[in-house]
Amino acid sequence: MHLIEKAGRLRTLLRFAVPGVLLVYASSAHAADITLGIIGPHEYDLPVDFKPFNVLVQYGDGNAAGNSYNSTGQRQARGGSHTWAGMTKYVHFRSFEAIPHVGFAFELIQSESYTLANGTDYGGLGPTIVGPAAWFKPNAHSTLGIQTFMQTPVGTRDATSPNYWSNISSIIFDYEWKHFSFDGDIGTVTGSTKHVKNQHSYAPGVVFYSNLRFSWKATSRIEPFLAFDWQNVNGTYDNTARQYMDNSSSRE
Repeated sequence: MHLIEKAGRLRTLLRFAVPGVLLVYASSAHAADITLGIIGPHEYDLPVDFKPFNVLVQYGDGNAAGNSYNSTGQRQARGGSHTWAGMTKYVHFRSFEAIPHVGFAFELIQSESYTLANGTDYGGLGPTIVGPAAWFKPNAHSTLGIQTFMQTPVGTRDATSPNYWSNISSIIFDYEWKHFSFDGDIGTVTGSTKHVKNQHSYAPGVVFYSNLRFSWKATSRIEPFLAFDWQNVNGTYDNTARQYMDNSSSRE
């Protein structure tokens, strides 16, 4: 029984190590991905009081979007793209005897991407993402925590570089019933001013997002679930021209 519980805890922590982070750039909005939209059921059903260990994960995702969304959330049959993204993620999990019943994780993530859009293609290494997460269990059936990441401004190519620092933070939660599960997150992405030599200065719009998962534990192997993902991207402000960029906001 102890070995089964230990294996279950490891699988849960590995699930936590996998969710991806959407890279948000100060440009015209072509909304097709939502921050942390990759999460699944039990994503934040995390244990506490475990021995420290390390995890190295390679994550990959492909997305084909034939449409884009404008600032009012309306879908448009243009501006689509094909994107393949990856993340190489190192995570150190630990808990402290001095802080009982609380779990911690520290993550270092290197992003990779390739995009085909508007007749052009580009790819390479994106910015590096680093940050901690912490959580506790209010009772045996629930988890509540917070995670926050800093994203560096540069990648290996201009097309994969946002050229500004950003912070991705969210509150994470989970509640487990005998036959049902509910978990998710709610958070925001904020960025510093974008500066590029011989170009305008931009203030990236604040992003608000939420991801919710409700599942039915039909059997030990089958668990259908409903997913709700929401994101609102505020417009990017051109500091030099003193006006907002056209089509730089989106809601989906």
